[in-house]
Amino acid sequence: MTYAIAGVTGNTGKVAAETLLAQNKAVRVIVRDRAKGEGWKARGAEVAVADLGDATAVARALEGVEAAYLLIPPNMAAPSFAKFQDETIASLAKGIEDSGVPHVVFLSSVGAQHPSGTGPIAGLHRAEKRFAGIAGTRFSTVRAAYFMENLGGSLGMLDQGILPSFTPAAFAFDMIATVDIGRLAAQLIVEGTDKSQVVELGGPPRSMNDAAAALSAITGKPIRVHELPLDAVVPTLTGMGLPAEMAGLYREMTGGLLSHHVVFEGGHRRVLGSTPLEQVLRQMLAGR
Repeated sequence: MTYAIAGVTGNTGKVAAETLLAQNKAVRVIVRDRAKGEGWKARGAEVAVADLGDATAVARALEGVEAAYLLIPPNMAAPSFAKFQDETIASLAKGIEDSGVPHVVFLSSVGAQHPSGTGPIAGLHRAEKRFAGIAGTRFSTVRAAYFMENLGGSLGMLDQGILPSFTPAAFAFDMIATVDIGRLAAQLIVEGTDKSQVVELGGPPRSMNDAAAALSAITGKPIRVHELPLDAVVPTLTGMGLPAEMAGLYREMTGGLLSHHVVFEGGHRRVLGSTPLEQVLRQMLAGR
């Protein structure tokens, strides 16, 4: 049995592919640029070249595999991120339908049960709904919590002892390390499933105070949280070069998080991550 893995140049797909190869599984990595597949080929993986926005190429990449790990790749530079999401969803859906792949593990998000009020997560809701209409393919939808690695964008003022935050310092919410997402994706691929399922991956909840405490332990100097108002999200992110639409979506998502709209739906299989927040922060600081 061969398993196709997208996103291998990013965090989650890379871990999923590495995990499967370590188990001596047959892996086909999906890359946009053949050069990026050379390292995987040297490790024994088959390489399929496909842009996830090209339905024909996606179908070829998925042809004959037992299961696949798919996601909507981040494209922060897209003039319209929502349009990019919808175009990618349409391409993935057609590729899945045309290939007849029996099982797909799809990376979604906490809050994806809602059609609106969740910022960029709303696109994943649309993906889930579109995929639900595909006959003959079972989906294991991983609704993952807030990525711990997203905190990397808030580490620029550590030399001043400051951790900026758009959420109150003591506000705790589910976080997950991307390595745990990749490992779960590999596990679900190997397990298979008799019917489509949603898996909620996150926890335990962590706050920015927890992150500051971990950073204080790592750096050996006191780090404090500097709270910023919700209205500061758009000007801050656009000032960092993010398109206005994307900045607005992030503001909506943050507001949804604070209002407990962006939360797990419940009633589904629940999996807790095992990677500590301090470990992820330590790795990010070591890589700076």
